[in-house]
Amino acid sequence: MPRRSTVSYLLAVVLTLLLLLWLAFGNLQAFRDEAPESAAQEDDSAGLARVEVRLDEAQDYQPTLLAQGSLTARQAIDLRARIEGRVQRLPVKQGARVKEGTVLLELDQEDLPQQLARAQAELESARAEYEGARSLEKRDLISRTELLKFTTELAQAQAEAASLREALAKTRPQAPFAGILDRLDVDPGDSLQVGESYGLLIDPSQLKAEAQIPQRDAQGLEPGLEVEVTLLDGRTLEGELTHVANQANPQTRSFAVEALIDNPDSLRLAGASATLRIARPSRQAHALSPALLVLDDKGRLGVKAVDDQQQVVFHPVTLLSATSERAWVSGIPEKLRLITLGGGFVEPGERVEVVDAALPRES
Repeated sequence: MPRRSTVSYLLAVVLTLLLLLWLAFGNLQAFRDEAPESAAQEDDSAGLARVEVRLDEAQDYQPTLLAQGSLTARQAIDLRARIEGRVQRLPVKQGARVKEGTVLLELDQEDLPQQLARAQAELESARAEYEGARSLEKRDLISRTELLKFTTELAQAQAEAASLREALAKTRPQAPFAGILDRLDVDPGDSLQVGESYGLLIDPSQLKAEAQIPQRDAQGLEPGLEVEVTLLDGRTLEGELTHVANQANPQTRSFAVEALIDNPDSLRLAGASATLRIARPSRQAHALSPALLVLDDKGRLGVKAVDDQQQVVFHPVTLLSATSERAWVSGIPEKLRLITLGGGFVEPGERVEVVDAALPRES
């Protein structure tokens, strides 16, 4: 009986040892042949730096050019006497708004009306004599030479009458355009000589803005571009570029530009200073934080991005404009995965672990 118990006990021990050995061998094979899922994922990104990226797309960029300039009235004329005479009356006061054709002053006409009346009568007589002579010449009652004499006398009478009418008109100078009589320098009784200035007429409804543009900024400017003028008090007016000089100033190497600016309220701005903001033609560019701009080992300005192989790529850029909050750049692909965090710790060509900036980062 004791012997049978001993044999049973030994058999149980042997079976237990065999079971343990089989289990141990099976687990060892599985460990060797199949890595745990979590372990496989850790091995895949082990040693890779993590960067945050954002899909960045090009957008319309409206570049502007700033220039300091001055404003003048688009239409301004120095009024000058066209005939000698004494000022008889001033029908318009200084500072008054006038319409085109308004008489600005009246000069003493002296005997011009009488001279014109005589000339007009002589003209009618010369015309009648000419008509009679032409009728006679058709009937061969006078020669062709005699007809030419009457023709000449008629032409002289016409010229004399026209000259006197013009002289009378010069004694009543009219406004060549609607505007404001900004200056009136004469009083009744004053004498004016031919060519002497007596006032200034301006049209403030439209202004001409003039500025000088450095030669590096003049390329691409052309008539028709929108212009915004900022006044010293912050108010703005709108207009468009009308002229860009083709030759630079030899002293300053800058190009003159002119813009026509609407002034609907007729503000007193002629002669004032202003800032011109010229809208250049729009183009595609990227807007990003200035903090993302870096220099490569060649000193080139650019940005870092990640390609389809999860490798860091350096893209040189052209800086179009920049403020403390935003920089506009060109020269990079229309779409790219821009590194927004961690770019300072990785180099071009390095493979990285990418985290989408739109998703919360794992702690």
